[in-house]
Amino acid sequence: MAASESKRKKASRFDSAEQEAYLGLWRTYDRLRELEDALFAGWDITNQQYNVLRLLEAAHPKAISTQDVLKRLVSRAPDATRVLDKLAERLWIRRERSPDDRRAYLLGITAAGLAALAEMDEPLRACHKVQLGHLAPSQLKELAALLQVARTPHEPDDSPWK
Repeated sequence: MAASESKRKKASRFDSAEQEAYLGLWRTYDRLRELEDALFAGWDITNQQYNVLRLLEAAHPKAISTQDVLKRLVSRAPDATRVLDKLAERLWIRRERSPDDRRAYLLGITAAGLAALAEMDEPLRACHKVQLGHLAPSQLKELAALLQVARTPHEPDDSPWK
């Protein structure tokens, strides 16, 4: 390896353009998530618990299967039972046995869960403005489109995120 090539390689913090883009995504997620975590701490919930509530709100007044909820989450929930237990303890969701499969549960949002979401609406909208409000609408659309292109090959065939 020539001396100038060695110097250039050492000067780069990244092994590849893919690594640079991935680490940029990771760092961005960390910075934006910190703002959201601080917001949700005011209600003593996680972003995954909020995501569950939003999914159940969209299905309301119907109840949907636990599996359908888990499939639609923004990020995987390895501790899904704990996430649901905490929401049920607060009486924000209800669980009922499926009439079709006694081993499965259907989930629904309660009036208290709907009220909690309504209370979070404006503060969350303000949080999103702090997170990404400095971008122009055209930049936001472009960013969303690029993120979709990046993740699409890695989504399951039945993913609602495709």
